[in-house]
Amino acid sequence: MKTEKITMPKLGESVTEGTISRWLVQPGDHVNKYDPLAEIMTDKVNAEIPSSFSGIINELLVEEGSVQPVGVTICTINVEGTTGQANDTNTEVQEVNESDNPTVVKQSDSNETGKTRFSPAVLKMSQEHDIDLSKVNGTGKDGRITRKDLQKLIDTNSIPANVPVVENTPEVKTHSQQKQTIIPTAAGDIEIPVTGVRRAIANKMRKSLDEIPHAWMMMEVDVTKLVRYRESLKNEFKQREGFSLTYFAFFVKAVAQALKEFPMINSMWAGDKIVQKKDVNISIAVAKENELFVPVIKNADEKSIKGIARDIAELAKKVRNGTLKSEETQGGTFTINNTGSFGSIQSMGIINHPQAAILQVESIVKRPVVVNDAIAIRDMVNLCLSLDHRVLDGLICGHFLQRVKEILENIPKENTSVY
Repeated sequence: MKTEKITMPKLGESVTEGTISRWLVQPGDHVNKYDPLAEIMTDKVNAEIPSSFSGIINELLVEEGSVQPVGVTICTINVEGTTGQANDTNTEVQEVNESDNPTVVKQSDSNETGKTRFSPAVLKMSQEHDIDLSKVNGTGKDGRITRKDLQKLIDTNSIPANVPVVENTPEVKTHSQQKQTIIPTAAGDIEIPVTGVRRAIANKMRKSLDEIPHAWMMMEVDVTKLVRYRESLKNEFKQREGFSLTYFAFFVKAVAQALKEFPMINSMWAGDKIVQKKDVNISIAVAKENELFVPVIKNADEKSIKGIARDIAELAKKVRNGTLKSEETQGGTFTINNTGSFGSIQSMGIINHPQAAILQVESIVKRPVVVNDAIAIRDMVNLCLSLDHRVLDGLICGHFLQRVKEILENIPKENTSVY
C-alpha cells in the first residue's frame, strides 16, 4: 500500500490560499476516488476537495479553520492496490509531515550554519505579525513551532515582539506597514471570531489597496426612459420567464456593450505589460449574510438582457444555497457592484484584483433636474467608477462612462432590447 498526498487546489484566478472550513473524513475512513474530503473557503467561493485516489485516509495534516496556501499537502491517503512494506509507508508519511507540510517547522539541522529551519508558512506568518520565533515555544513534535502556535499568540494578543513595545501604545505594525490596533475589551463587549471567508475578504481587499493606485470618478445618468420601459415589461416578463427583470440586468448589458467599444477598460496590470482581455466576463458582487461572493457572467456582451437577468438570478440563488462552483467565479474581467440595492447613492468600490476597474451602480432616485431650461422630476442614478491608475487614465474612463450613460439614457434603443 502506497501513501499519496492530497494538496490544496487552486480555485480561481489570483487565489493563492484557502481555508479548511470542515473535514468530511477522519483517519481510518475508506474513500473512493472523487469522494469529497473537506470543505474549503476562499475569498471567491466555497467548494469541496475531492479525493484523487481510492483508499484509507492516513492522516489529516491541517486543522479546521486554518488558512493554507495553494499546493500545500493537507492530508495523506493509503492507496489501494499498491504494495509496499509498512516501514516504507511510515517513513513516507513522516517525510510528508516534516518536509512537505508547511504548517510545521522542521527540526534544527546539524549543518554548518547551525540555524533552525522554519517552514515557509510559519516564516510568512511570523513576518506578517512581527513575531520573534526564538521566543516561541513550539507544541509540535520535538518542539517544532506550528501555525497553530502562532495563531494562538495572535488570538490572545501575546505576541513576543522583535522590538520593544512602547508603553501605552496598543498597536503593532504588520507587513504592509499598516497598524493593527489591539482593542481592550470591557464587560458587555462582544468578541466575534473572524471566519475564514471574512478573513479571505479582508486579505483580498488589503492586497487590492496595497498594490493598486485607486482613482475615482462619478457620472450622473437620467434613466427615466429605462424605468418606464422596465415597468411596462416586468410583470409579463416574470410570468413568462419565471425570474425577475431587474434594473441591474440593464446596467450589466450597457456596461458590457461599452467594454467592447473601450477594450482598454477590460484590461489587467501584469507587471511589465498590460493584458487587454478579449472576452467580456462581468463579475457581480453577491452578498450572503456577512459573506461576499463574486460570481461571473461569462461573455456578457453576447447575451440579451433576458439572458443576463437569468444568469444574475441563477448565480444569486447558488450563492444563497451554497452550490456555487469554483469555475463560476473565475475569468472575470470587470466588476459591477449593485450598491443601489441598499439605498446607497454614492460610494467608492475597491477594485477586484487583478482587474483594472469596478463600477458601483447606485440607487435610482427621483430628483428635480433641469431639462430644456425647465425643472422636471426625473429618475436619476449615479455611476461610480474606481480605476487602476497604472492601467487607466481619466480621459478614457470619462469616455467609457459617457458611453454607458448614452446607452442607458436611450433604452430601449442602442441594441438593448430585452429579447
